[in-house]
Parts: sequence; structure tokens; C-alpha cells
Amino acid sequence: MQKSLRKLTKRNEPYIFLVVLALCLLIEVRSGQFFTANNLVDIASAMVVPGLFAVGAFMVIVSGGIDVSFPALASLTAYTTTKVLLDAGYTGGIWLPILISLALGALLGAFNGVFIGFLGLPAMIVTLGSSSVFKGIMQGALGSVQLAVIPPGMQEFGTSALFTATNPVSGLSSRMPVTFLVFAAVLILAFFIMRFTFFGRGIYAIGGNEASAHRAGFHTRRTKFMLYVFVGMTASLAGLMRTCMMQQNHPTNMLGMEMNIIAGVVLGGTAITGGAGSLTGCMLGTLLIVIVENSMILIGIPTIWKSVFVGALIIIGTGVSAYQVVRANRVGASRRFLREVKS
Repeated sequence: MQKSLRKLTKRNEPYIFLVVLALCLLIEVRSGQFFTANNLVDIASAMVVPGLFAVGAFMVIVSGGIDVSFPALASLTAYTTTKVLLDAGYTGGIWLPILISLALGALLGAFNGVFIGFLGLPAMIVTLGSSSVFKGIMQGALGSVQLAVIPPGMQEFGTSALFTATNPVSGLSSRMPVTFLVFAAVLILAFFIMRFTFFGRGIYAIGGNEASAHRAGFHTRRTKFMLYVFVGMTASLAGLMRTCMMQQNHPTNMLGMEMNIIAGVVLGGTAITGGAGSLTGCMLGTLLIVIVENSMILIGIPTIWKSVFVGALIIIGTGVSAYQVVRANRVGASRRFLREVKS
């Protein structure tokens, strides 16, 4: 029991859970509205797109890389899918838009994967460049403009609800969107991949030490390539869900989300240098960012201060991650020294 408790205290998840809980209680004390049914549904709804983005960002960071292109990739695939279907007069269901988005996401993810996986270029540099490429294609080659109308199947999917929650005091109602099931399905799939598959173990191994992972039998280049294909598909799905939920497509409203998403992942205990982290912590860190972004008005803080709070969380999260890396290196050095002395 004591060993389990000591092991638990060394993980980030309990601490970030306590921070989230403390923030929720603070908002509840100040406003009396946080734990109302409609507000909890609003928070869950607001988690859909950041949560999908966070799954992909988490897997990339665990592999030892940083991807800053996923908002641009999501914007390009969502705009292209919506525009093509509108021009074709499509009136069918949601499955064709999903398939088109996934195909485009896989293609653009493969673009990143070739340079990072097979050519060995730094992920940060490649995705910074590809982000500009994707934005240039969308705004230049496609001449993107706001699409105030989306295909009927996407409209219906975006307005469909699992249930409706009503606040008995204020009378405000909120819908739990069906898109939340998409987020849950991707989260479960990512958990299974990272926990139970050779591919997932390869991602952790590459983040720990790529040379050692290669010697251990992991196909590091292929693993990286497939990782960015999967991340591209996840990001494209997030872009499509955003379009469906908003009932319109604005080509630039997802650009700039990358720092908040990466901050949430790192806050959840994912090592910025790779090789360590959990989806549980990733989701808790993302939830913390979402709560800060969506609930500040409930405690009377002007929304103009949102960037200050999110920036502080980014600094804290990065600082904690860096401290953990330094501490782990010190512990490792001490153990190596003791082994050398004993031998």
C-alpha cells in the first residue's frame, strides 16, 4: 500500500487533478454556477475539439517531437471538405465528409511524416514550415472565405444532441452534442494504441531514446511516419467537428490553438523531451486549459486576462516538465555513479 502511494505521489496526474478540482471549487464558490448541469455540459462540449487536438499532440510529444501544424492542417481539410461538398450539391449524411476529411488528413500528415520520419528532419522545423504551407494553400490557392452554409448532413450532425441539460434556476439549457462520442471514440482508440500495441510502445521508445529503440527492433522511421499520418487524421476530424458544431466554416478560427493545446498536454505530465506521459494526464491538463478559457467570466475576471492566465500555465507546465527531466537525469547519474563505485 505504501509503495503504491509513493508511486502515485511521483506522478503528475494526482496533482493536476487537485488543481482542476480546486479551480472548479473556486469558481463554484464565486459564482454558484459551475456545477450546474448546463455548465458541465458546456464544459464537456468545449472539450471536443481541444481534446481531439490534444490526443495527437500528446502522441507527438511522447515521441520526442513538437507538432505546431495541426491547427492549419485541420483548417485546410475542414475548408476543403466543406467547399467541395457544397460545390457538388451534396445532401447526404455525415459519413462521406468524415471519409474525405480523414483521407485529406492522412495525406497531409504523410507530408509531415516523410520529412520527419524518413528524412530525419526536426519535427518542430518541419511542422512550422508545413503550417505555413497549409495556410498558404488554403488562403492562396483555394482563396478561402467564410462559408456561412455547410452541407445538410453536416448541419444535422452538428445540431444532434445526446441529451439536453437545463439549469432549474436560470432556465438556461445546453445540449450534449453527438460530436462528443467522436471525441470519446478517438480517445479510447488512442489509449488502446498507446497501451497495448507494438506501435504505441514504439512511440514511447523513440521518445526515450531513438537509437536504443532502433536497436531494440522498432522500425523508428516507419513508426514516425505512421504517427504523423494518424495525427493528421485526428486533426482533420477535429476540424470537421468544429465546422459541424459551429454550423459554418471560418478558415482561420482554429489557427493559433497549438500553444494552448501543447500547454495542456505538458501540464498533464507529458515530458517535453519525450518518452513519458499518459493520456489521463493529457486530458486533465487540457481540461484545465478549457476551464480557464470558458469559466473566467463566472468569477468576474474580464476575458482580456485570459491570455495572461493561459500564458502563465504554459510557463508553469514547461517549467515543471523541465524540472522533472533535470531531476530524472540527476537520479540516473547518481545510480550510475553508485554502480561504478560498487563495481
